[in-house]
Amino acid sequence: MSAVPELRITLAGAERVVAGGTTYGDALEADGRSVVAARVNGELKDLAAPVADGDVVEPVEIGSPDGRAIVRHSTAHVMAQAVQEIFPEARLGIGPPVENGFYYDFDVKNPFTPDDLKRIEKRMREIVKQGQRFSRRPVSDEQAAEELAAEPYKLELISLKGGAADEENVEVGGAELTIYDNLDPKTGELCWKDLCRGPHVPTTRSIPAFKLMRSGGAYWRGSEKNPQLQRIYGTAWESREKQDEYLHLLEEAEKRDHRKLGAELDLFSFPDELGSGLPVFHPKGGVIRKLMEDYSRRRHEEAGYSFVNTPHITKENLYKISGHLDWYADGMFPPMELEGARYYLKPMNCPMHNLVFRARGRSYRELPLRLFEFGTVYRYEKSGVVHGLTRVRGLTQDDAHIYCTRDQMRDELKSLLRFVLDLLRDYGLNDFYLELSTKDPVKFVGSDEDWEEATETLREVAESEKLELVLDPGGAAFYGPKISVQARDAIGRSWQMSTIQLDFNLPQRFELEYQSPDGSRQRPVMIHRALFGSIERFFGVLVEHYAGAFPPWLAPVQVVGIPIAEAHVPYLQDVAKKARERGIRIEVDASDDRMQKKIRNAQKSKVPFMLLAGDEDIANGAVSFRFRNGEQKNGVPVDEAINEIVDAIERRVQV
Repeated sequence: MSAVPELRITLAGAERVVAGGTTYGDALEADGRSVVAARVNGELKDLAAPVADGDVVEPVEIGSPDGRAIVRHSTAHVMAQAVQEIFPEARLGIGPPVENGFYYDFDVKNPFTPDDLKRIEKRMREIVKQGQRFSRRPVSDEQAAEELAAEPYKLELISLKGGAADEENVEVGGAELTIYDNLDPKTGELCWKDLCRGPHVPTTRSIPAFKLMRSGGAYWRGSEKNPQLQRIYGTAWESREKQDEYLHLLEEAEKRDHRKLGAELDLFSFPDELGSGLPVFHPKGGVIRKLMEDYSRRRHEEAGYSFVNTPHITKENLYKISGHLDWYADGMFPPMELEGARYYLKPMNCPMHNLVFRARGRSYRELPLRLFEFGTVYRYEKSGVVHGLTRVRGLTQDDAHIYCTRDQMRDELKSLLRFVLDLLRDYGLNDFYLELSTKDPVKFVGSDEDWEEATETLREVAESEKLELVLDPGGAAFYGPKISVQARDAIGRSWQMSTIQLDFNLPQRFELEYQSPDGSRQRPVMIHRALFGSIERFFGVLVEHYAGAFPPWLAPVQVVGIPIAEAHVPYLQDVAKKARERGIRIEVDASDDRMQKKIRNAQKSKVPFMLLAGDEDIANGAVSFRFRNGEQKNGVPVDEAINEIVDAIERRVQV
């Protein structure tokens, strides 16, 4: 009898000796509930996989980001099994984990109904309770194609294996294919199978909490040229408590949905006549937008920026020079043929700002040169991703491009990041972390040395702010790495706000130069910066952050005068005149509604302050001062009430 080999592995930082055939689950003493997978030499593995000599093994806890993703992906498999049991004709698309949940795409004759989702979820719970075991096995291309002959979309993925994306659940880069079998825990018989790279939880009992959310259409592999499938979305969590927290967050988010509030508060709309992703701002929305722009302009003027303006269209050669036609053409609207030339709607402002810099000779004495524009750009976002104001096709960027020397760039970047964070705080956002996007290994221009220097410079600048820094490997634009400011709103959701990109490449492509102190011609460094990201997106984020109840300085109507009876209207109109002289945006409700209805209307419109007046108030030259939260002070002298309102506006406080 041959001896069982001994294997040396590293576990929890210490070397251990285990017998051959030991699984990662055995080594970790994992119960499949709190620890659902192993990280081996940096790669995620099933707990049932055998250890190899020299492995460095770490536990993957169910509540970690990787643990949650594995639970969600396993739940997607359970859902697909339930769908095919209830709808045997359903053909499988893909089923990846996504942020806060999972989905799976199916080719079915009819869209899923709410009753269908209930049936599917019920069957899923039965499968989870059964405790089916996830079992991984490698297969050849031919074997996979034979076993999945009835699944045309899986066959397509097999044929695309060499370049398929991770989210399609196929091994990338020509590695082996794997199939996961769901096995009956008692008999070992096959219950279901899917083409998948894994890993998965050990058994379906390792899925503590899940819920199906909704269904909708989705094009196969995201292309409008492909068939439209039916996608079912779900959520899954490491505990019922965490899932309940998430569902409560969704309820709160629904109340704050800027699309709903935008209509209720008469701020903006999306007329069908204009087209998808092209909003119009109504007068009240226009007030907020102007306030945002005016305050931003003032702060930029104080910080030494110069304002420029550029057109909405350009000849195509500009984007050939910049490289955008090579790397960004899919995000641009189709060209227009005019006078024998091709013109594009501009998708970004930076190439035009480079022309401003290049319009005349530049000296080192002018640097840093900070150019700023509220520039409207147009991007052909796919219809499936257009979403209210936060993902539009026509957007206005508060766009700046800073030209400086290499010696100046670190100080300029540090000052710029601080400027960005301070201005976001002025709008009421205070909880930030930073994301550093690095070079895409395929889509980039310039030398590796320049990219390395630019990336390390941004890393140093980001770390100087003492904020959490998260890496985004491969997420940079083709011309340079990027810092993104991620802001958490009032209910804890993260939004990408400002971006700061360090670019050594576009100045070279546009042959930008300045004269240095020794008379030589030198290439400037270029910093791209969008502070709001776009005014539209930032507007939408603020609506949701404040749930439509803007602080007084941003509220389109700051005060409503409410007469107790019609006879009190002239008095409040005189009060309103005094308030307007102090710059307050005030309206007097002289409608036929009763006083209580007027108060409810003002509350529904989320107006910060109400000034009520009756006979006693008029006799005393006073008002009843009512706040948005329902608090009220009676008998407040008019001048005192106006001073309090002005003070709240100037201090930019929430009430």
